[in-house]
Amino acid sequence: MLSEPALALTDLVLGVVTLALAARLRGTVGVHHSWFLTFAWTGAAAVAGFVHHGFVTFSDDVDGPSFAVVSLMVVVGVSYLLSATVYEVLGPGRRKAFWLLRIASLGAYLALALSGRAGASSILMAEGVTMALILLLWVRAYRDDHPMAPRILVAFGVSAAAAIAQGLPESATRTATGLDPVSLYHLAQIPGIVMMYLALVATVRPATSPAT
Repeated sequence: MLSEPALALTDLVLGVVTLALAARLRGTVGVHHSWFLTFAWTGAAAVAGFVHHGFVTFSDDVDGPSFAVVSLMVVVGVSYLLSATVYEVLGPGRRKAFWLLRIASLGAYLALALSGRAGASSILMAEGVTMALILLLWVRAYRDDHPMAPRILVAFGVSAAAAIAQGLPESATRTATGLDPVSLYHLAQIPGIVMMYLALVATVRPATSPAT
């Protein structure tokens, strides 16, 4: 029996869908490798979430470290999303720009850690800084008429709307869907991920140089 069935199974569905899209991206000529890695790590993190909620939360001793591992996998996925964004918006060969932006989010985590709030939740809070930087880059891309930008921004908007599910009252989500807010959020992420995949394959370009 699963420890937290709804959380585990919805994470598994999210992971399987995302990994399936990652597999399709891997064979798509003209899609930068960082996009594949973004989907692959995001999907792997969701599958790890299935293991965490399904089995690890039975034990208080390993619950915290397990969630930290899942959080770290999310961080890696966001790093590759930033790498892909820098490549698409600023062009290839922009490692310096990538690291400057990445240091900004790491600095946010360091500030939280020094204030006594180190931990997996703070890692995820700091990644919000990275996501804000990614969004700003795509807004710039939209202003510069980047062909991928409108679809990517819509996908981000759908993903942001999905995050609202986490803040809904549990009584409301259970009445409407039978799920708790976090489980609902797991499923609500899927449309945004699918839309991001469609944005990539709709604007495939000739294969170019390797990762940022």
